Amino acid sequence: MKIEIWSDIMCPFCYIGKRQLETALAVFPNDEFEIEWKSFQLDPTITSQPDMDVYTFLAERKGMSIEQSKEMHKGVAERAKSVGLDYNFDKAVISNSLNAHRIIQLAKTKNMGDRMEEIFFKAYFTDGEDLNNGLTLIKLGIQAGLDEKEIREVLESDTLFVKEVESDIKEAGEIGVQGVPFFVFDRKYAVSGAQPVETFVKTIQEVLK
Repeated sequence: MKIEIWSDIMCPFCYIGKRQLETALAVFPNDEFEIEWKSFQLDPTITSQPDMDVYTFLAERKGMSIEQSKEMHKGVAERAKSVGLDYNFDKAVISNSLNAHRIIQLAKTKNMGDRMEEIFFKAYFTDGEDLNNGLTLIKLGIQAGLDEKEIREVLESDTLFVKEVESDIKEAGEIGVQGVPFFVFDRKYAVSGAQPVETFVKTIQEVLK
């Protein structure tokens, strides 16, 4: 079964959804699954703002108070903890995700897409890494098993893997993706959002039938 996942590595529910799906897949030990991560940018116009905290950023974007923003982030962190993830929003760095998506596209050509996603998610939500910093992307790419020279070639180019990112985003629009995470199972069924494990299990069972 092929499972395509549209995701942005700076989307907190995408990391939670990844864990929920992985838990569901463990219910089917005798079945084979091919996971393909698809690029999606929640806001491609974001500029890197390492000096702004995520609470202020969201408050300004949504027209809410800092206190409301902190409470919202606290709720997300608690949900993440329920699936074994440690979110440190105090350390998160606001940045554009395009270059990180380009590295994910490189990783996909080596069958390392899932590993690269996992490393980037942890780097952003747990470790407070700047995912638009070239040296950080090189370090994390090497950690995933990519070749340093190839990573540098991508980052030093304005065009490498940009079309692949844009193609994924365009495809998302064509199939009606309104937000991420968005999971498509064998092009038959779709699940939107970080749904409970039971929802994923039921969907997989339906596709297997």
